[in-house]
Amino acid sequence: MFVPPSRLACGIHRAALTLSLAGSLLVLPAAWAQAQRYDIPAGSLAEALSQFAAASGVMITFSAEDTAGLGSPGLQGDFELHQGFARLLQGSGLRLVQAGNKRYVLAKAERGAALELGATSINATGLGATTEGTGSYTTGQSSTATKLPLTLRETPQSISVVTRQRMDDQGLNDITEVLQQTPGLSVQSLGSERFNIYSRGYSVDNYQFDGIPTTLDIATQMSAQSLADMAIYDRVEVLRGATGLMTGAGDPSATINLVRKRPTAEFKGHITAGVGSWDKYRSEVDLSGPLTPTGNVRGRMVAAYQQNNSFMDHYSQEKQIFYGVLEADLTDTTLLTVGADYQKNNPQGSSSVAFPLFHSNGEQTSFSRSTNSAARWSHNPQDALNTFASLEQKLAYDWTLKASVNQMYIKRDDYKLATASWGFPDESTGAGVRLYGGAGSTWQKQTGLDVQAQGPFQLFGRQHELIVGYNYSRYENRHTPTRGTRIEGTFVNVYDWDNYTDKPVMGGGKLYDGDTVIHQTGTYIATRLRPTDDLSVILGARVSKYDYDYDLTYPATPLSNRTTDYKENGVVTPYAGVVYDLNDIHSVYASWTSIYKPQSLRDADGSTLEPREGDNYEVGLKSEFFDGRLNTSIAAYEVKQDNLAVLDEGKTVNNDGMTAAYKAVSGATTRGFEVEANGELMPGWNVSASYNHGITKDRDGERLNTEAPANMVKLWSTYRLPGDFDRLTVGGGANWQSGTHITVTPSTALGTVKAKQSQFTVVNLMARYQLTDQLSTTLNINNLFDKKYISALDTTFYSGYYGEPRNVMLNTRYDF
Repeated sequence: MFVPPSRLACGIHRAALTLSLAGSLLVLPAAWAQAQRYDIPAGSLAEALSQFAAASGVMITFSAEDTAGLGSPGLQGDFELHQGFARLLQGSGLRLVQAGNKRYVLAKAERGAALELGATSINATGLGATTEGTGSYTTGQSSTATKLPLTLRETPQSISVVTRQRMDDQGLNDITEVLQQTPGLSVQSLGSERFNIYSRGYSVDNYQFDGIPTTLDIATQMSAQSLADMAIYDRVEVLRGATGLMTGAGDPSATINLVRKRPTAEFKGHITAGVGSWDKYRSEVDLSGPLTPTGNVRGRMVAAYQQNNSFMDHYSQEKQIFYGVLEADLTDTTLLTVGADYQKNNPQGSSSVAFPLFHSNGEQTSFSRSTNSAARWSHNPQDALNTFASLEQKLAYDWTLKASVNQMYIKRDDYKLATASWGFPDESTGAGVRLYGGAGSTWQKQTGLDVQAQGPFQLFGRQHELIVGYNYSRYENRHTPTRGTRIEGTFVNVYDWDNYTDKPVMGGGKLYDGDTVIHQTGTYIATRLRPTDDLSVILGARVSKYDYDYDLTYPATPLSNRTTDYKENGVVTPYAGVVYDLNDIHSVYASWTSIYKPQSLRDADGSTLEPREGDNYEVGLKSEFFDGRLNTSIAAYEVKQDNLAVLDEGKTVNNDGMTAAYKAVSGATTRGFEVEANGELMPGWNVSASYNHGITKDRDGERLNTEAPANMVKLWSTYRLPGDFDRLTVGGGANWQSGTHITVTPSTALGTVKAKQSQFTVVNLMARYQLTDQLSTTLNINNLFDKKYISALDTTFYSGYYGEPRNVMLNTRYDF
């Protein structure tokens, strides 16, 4: 049962949270009790708790900071579970909170309070569905692959999780910063607010919020998903490979699932403030807790603000983030969740396209990293509002029915963009580049709905699991450029224009309308069969309906109007996976997923390419050490596809001289392997390490998608010093990737040219000092050796974008 704090404190935080929106937690059974003999010597509290968990068969989750410097008298003799906990925690100032069946979480005890074995939980699991407060670099549960609640070891596909602790340690405040540290992902900047994410050689466009799919089309420049601030998220789960069972149409690259923070059972929160390179200032407030004396209504509120200049000239950014969520136990078996998050991005000096990659003589350009291709007045604001709700009903026989909805609305009002990126500058003079850009307004709305029922069933004397569901998504993008003086008619000298140019004079009606509407519905079923204790077989299928409409209308020149309409009904996407436990630590697995991806790209004749189809195969070995605190995996995969779109060099759609034409390639094959480890090697020592290799070739053996690196190594580790220095945590790591290149034919005059980025390594460091139990300060140094590198080689606009130079960030945090 929940014990509220003092009436005064309770009243203050209850009022604050009610005004801000917030909350959440489920009620679970009390601890079981049975005497057992223990022989745990006196020593560090962390080590004693680890030994006690192993002997008792329970999982105890705690932050390294909570147990720093604390000792335990040990435990010798026969004790029931709660008695053993009480003896181990004697004098520590900590209490125990039950977080599920045989799962417990440590929390700071209230002044004068005795040890409490409460019935509160963190989303029903300890080291599982929620990573916040665990201090861990791994998680115990994920449902991104099949919506079945599985451990990473039980999931027959490659999945990586960046936890809240990892984000706090490295100061990862943007989703792109998180994905840069995620195994197997390459983050490539196409402009100041546009990013292309590659996984296994293919672009990632499947993003989820709490498991509800959304679509990202970087061509629209409506990129709220890839601009997401991490203040409101507990973790990011990345499932690599094809994910058609849950998402329907999609690339065999990856699905990125952003999981929001949830309310907590007791009042808690934090305030942070930071300052960094290029006049970067950031602040954050996070409040969470119960809103009623019984704790049946809970809430959480997060607000963050950031402003900064940049290593690029004339570019600055301001963003505001607000998040509120309420959870209410309507009955003992009914949970309602409602919430909203809002992010306002207000950049100045925005570049829709990066700097030109080639000189007029075909040689690759080399600019200063401070070079900004955009005009000083170039402005690309984006406001994104997400509203969401879910209703979960527990049924008889351990079944659950859940309905979830998420609606995202994005708008770009009065954007004005101009970048010096269209053309090839003379190497000596810098002349010969036209401005590329436009002005107008855009709005986008995406609605996602998922209804599912899942639970166990009995067959042949054994228990298995089943999930059935239906999901619906609608993507609507409305683009209305403003007619006026054409920005593209202006030539500049990239060496001396100093980012000055006249603004376009607006008026005279619309130049064109560009609208896209995508409907997708799907019915899915998946089951996890357990023929033996050691063998799991996961089978599933999805039946989808897909409807794509694109209309491009020119009021002044109707003969140039274009309409693309594509419909497909009854598309079946099967899924199969098998996991075999070799022992209590190691499991081998194999999986197969089919691929289906409609395409909007067109060939030189203006015809839309046929949908991509193929198969994704994967085998691997997964291991779980130290009761799940360290997860490792080794995987090999093969992807076979037909109708893969590749650039048709030197050709444009209908010879318009502007729109790059593509051609479909059959028999494309991607092969690769991955090695990954995440978690705790020993108390206080966290590590994340990975190696990823993958190459795509056509049926003739020629390599494709060379703009994505074939090899990547990512390493990061933190260590809390022992003894008298245990308030200090130090960390460091490095990201290495092999070289990338593109070979293109931008024009007949220029011919076939090649741009490349050689292999490079970026080194990062951190240090955190715990000044008091509540106050800490963290220093992060990124790109320690100031490596200059191009993060993206864009085949559409033949442009490039530099990665960030060396920078530092100092952050102070107060927890209460």
